[in-house]
Amino acid sequence: MFKVITGNQAAAYGVMLCQPDVVCAYPITPQTSIAEQISEFCAKGLMRAKFVNVDCEITALGYVIGASAGGVRVFVATSSQGLHLMHEELHWATGTRLPIVMVNVNRFAGAPMRVACDQIDSLSQRDTGWLQFYCESNQEIIDTVIQAYKVSESISLPSMVCLDGFYLSHLSENTEIPDQKKVDGYLPPYKPMVKIPWGWDWGWKMYKKDNQLSPGQEGAYDRRNFIGNRYELHKLERKSLDVAIEANEEFQAVFGRGYPLLEEYKCDDADIVVVMSGSAVGTCRFVIDMLREKGYKIGLVKLKMFRPFPRELVRKALLGRTKIAVIERDLSVGQCGIFYQEIKWALMPMKESVPMYGFVSGLGGEDITPRLIEKAILFTIKEDPPHDEVIWLGLGEKAISDEYDKKTIKIY
Repeated sequence: MFKVITGNQAAAYGVMLCQPDVVCAYPITPQTSIAEQISEFCAKGLMRAKFVNVDCEITALGYVIGASAGGVRVFVATSSQGLHLMHEELHWATGTRLPIVMVNVNRFAGAPMRVACDQIDSLSQRDTGWLQFYCESNQEIIDTVIQAYKVSESISLPSMVCLDGFYLSHLSENTEIPDQKKVDGYLPPYKPMVKIPWGWDWGWKMYKKDNQLSPGQEGAYDRRNFIGNRYELHKLERKSLDVAIEANEEFQAVFGRGYPLLEEYKCDDADIVVVMSGSAVGTCRFVIDMLREKGYKIGLVKLKMFRPFPRELVRKALLGRTKIAVIERDLSVGQCGIFYQEIKWALMPMKESVPMYGFVSGLGGEDITPRLIEKAILFTIKEDPPHDEVIWLGLGEKAISDEYDKKTIKIY
């Protein structure tokens, strides 16, 4: 069945098809309509879930942590400031290996206050241990939510499905709603890998259900062995890449479409490759096609999974290229773009060096237009890599006020 729905509605339909037992979310722009749509599904009897209204985001995540620890499938959604309010409990959910699925609608965080798109809210939580997936389209949103439950429950780790605020959350697209029976066949009923006892040691020591040891559970929960817990968690995170690849292959076999953790577009003979993530990937495909018609050997790499970072896939896709351009909607202030930083880390140990260009654009909801992407690509083709790790793309005209401004590269 096809419906013209927004990205937020797509996320809600994905949750409905997975039939969680407990849903908890606190309203925040631009996420609010996800919770509203799920509430409507529950009121109409399309979902059996207990929908819980709470007073804030930290309570919402705390509630689903408790429900997940009790052995049921759960869901939570948020954005921006709400995600930051959850920060303490993000670590808790990972440390106790709870397969929670969250949708985060990407939005700028902090002052000056904006409600527009920016991916820094989820990227600033990159070290909490949550798996992170970034979506390009509404179809990918609904399908990724389903896959996220498959991955999380297969390996007992929480997943965060990220979608660009307004560019996807409020954009309507023709989207296929997967068949419920097919989803049920793909995603089996939830069976917890562990059970947690009551008592003051809650969250520190877990007992194996039916005496079956699960990967990453052996000896990992004694509060006196925290480094052992981190060691097992690190192994699980690395293993989750293989689990996510397998889950996508199974999904493609059932539904006829899939989303690789790293997707190459027209990269077979590409000298220069652009790396992007999120909704602007579609715009970049258009620019790649246009420049190809002009004779430029340009390719695109779309990064879907950011945590854990698919290092080996990145190396395979990017090594041997003439140049790499990374365009992203985030900034580690005083450092560089976060995707750029991760890609540079992934390629650093290799003997073969590839010049990299780090473009920061679209902050605070500014549009990453075809014109800007084309300018970034042409700059990459014609210019040597700058010493500065940040190339400001679409910053706009401004007065040069000091020596730093004179050395900064700004592409309008």
